Amino acid sequence: MKKLIVMLVALLSLAGAAQAQNLKGLLATLTIAWNKPTEPFKIIGNVYYVGTHGLASYLITTPQGHILVDTVMPEATSQIKGNIEKLGFKVTDIKYLLNTHAHIDHTGGLAEMKAASGAQLVAGEADKPLLEGGYYPGAREETLLNFPPVKVDRTMREGDTITLGDVKITARETPGHSPGCTSWEFSVKDNNVTRSVLIFCSGTVALNRLVTNPTYPGIVADYRKTFARARGMKVDVLLAPHPEMYKMAEKRAKLAEGGPNPFVNPGEFNDYAATLEKAFEEGLAKQTAAAQEKKG
Repeated sequence: MKKLIVMLVALLSLAGAAQAQNLKGLLATLTIAWNKPTEPFKIIGNVYYVGTHGLASYLITTPQGHILVDTVMPEATSQIKGNIEKLGFKVTDIKYLLNTHAHIDHTGGLAEMKAASGAQLVAGEADKPLLEGGYYPGAREETLLNFPPVKVDRTMREGDTITLGDVKITARETPGHSPGCTSWEFSVKDNNVTRSVLIFCSGTVALNRLVTNPTYPGIVADYRKTFARARGMKVDVLLAPHPEMYKMAEKRAKLAEGGPNPFVNPGEFNDYAATLEKAFEEGLAKQTAAAQEKKG
């Protein structure tokens, strides 16, 4: 139980989580923060935010149907459905469900959304067993992190693409946070300008074990592969599974004020990835030192 509490504190990364004294308190904090409703809105071009206040879900629309990237916690899936409808779109017009990584806060509603829409589920190849098993990698015994299993219709590797209408989405392998962590890259029209968009999977250590009994074999090399790849990527619009990763609330407020779209910020992704790389190396050093100290 103590191990799970520590894991959830790391997973939450929320103000006040550290003050929670027990598992019940931690789960209550998670539920309130992540499941708080918010109004859907247009980010740029044909890309819409349809998630909750604390967890992102994106709808990419085309005349030929739509693409939904990530869901939220299982009990908040109805919010995504409602947000899609508020924007004037239909859940049954979703043709593809894309997943960034197989953690409960981004996969919780995939099975329900797949059943409601009839869409195909597309995910990173190495995350397929996690999605179809409904468990967190390296912590299968922690059932509170489990989510409804869902069948993966198509797996993706680096450079693989899906096309719907005039939208072409390219899979970028960014493993580490999960073994099949996949970022999704595509272009949108911003008035008369074409912008590159990246829905970045993640690069945080979170509750991953890096040294002793690692969450999965090769995890350290995977993180470093991701950070090396990120340095060469050119991104105009950064999006991510957690709104705070790209300061969504701040940008959304500016968007409502008018003027240039604040979500267009070339170089933001590279700067953010650099901070993640630094945090990773610090986390690795800390875990290594703790392991050595334990050995005595």
